[in-house]
Amino acid sequence: MALPVTYLFVPGNRPDRFDKAVGSGADAVVLDLEDAVEPGAKAIARTAVRDWLDAGPRRETPVLVRINDETTPWFVDDFALLHQRGISGVMLPKAESAGQVARVGAALASTGGSVVPLIETARGLRAVDEIAATDGVQRLAFGTLDFAVDLNLSGDERGLTGPALAITVASRCADRAPPIAGVTAEIGDDDAIARDVAWARAVGCTAKLCIHPRQVEAVRRAMAPGETEVAWARRVIVAARNATGDAAGAVQVDGHMVDRPVLQKAQSILDRVAN
Repeated sequence: MALPVTYLFVPGNRPDRFDKAVGSGADAVVLDLEDAVEPGAKAIARTAVRDWLDAGPRRETPVLVRINDETTPWFVDDFALLHQRGISGVMLPKAESAGQVARVGAALASTGGSVVPLIETARGLRAVDEIAATDGVQRLAFGTLDFAVDLNLSGDERGLTGPALAITVASRCADRAPPIAGVTAEIGDDDAIARDVAWARAVGCTAKLCIHPRQVEAVRRAMAPGETEVAWARRVIVAARNATGDAAGAVQVDGHMVDRPVLQKAQSILDRVAN
């Protein structure tokens, strides 16, 4: 089964939006108990999430819960939700150590759920290799907004590219799925989505967090290989298949030599289209 490309956040204290989110076309829904919920509404949100999961049928759309991190007064009660039926996984904010992640992963083991650690701080980035390699982790996510705040960055992508690549490298070395890019704050701006996704793809992300249903389709379009990419990939595969004898080691497409890495890239593009 293909991993999600779009992860749609829904405030945990808005149960009226839960079913709408599942029907939005997003590949995964994240019921948010953290940033989207004010401190005074945390308990209400937790109860709403629990009740909805209890009452609802099993859904084809994966449902994750973003809990509050362990430094907060809400973590213990959020942690009790992890045995709840219907949870596909937990998004763990402010992940800063393998131990934090392992604790959540162990709690999900009986249900088969997975952990998506959010790398959002300098400490999280420093420990990213160990976090990525922890049992129960499916993939990492880069919380760009919080990361920029933690390091007092402007938010310009130039300051985020190095950390993003470090997260991608850690994911690859741990044999995890490529990471998830952070949110785009501009809700109705498809151009902003396209720019952010272009950057996300450049640093190795293959999925993105969304904060509004309007962003889902725009992200999916921007994340998918374009017509030009697909056409190039098909030309590469055809040229390689048609090569014989000495030509097999000297295939050219569009004036460029085709070797094994180029073939692998072309095939990966066609695999993404097929999925």
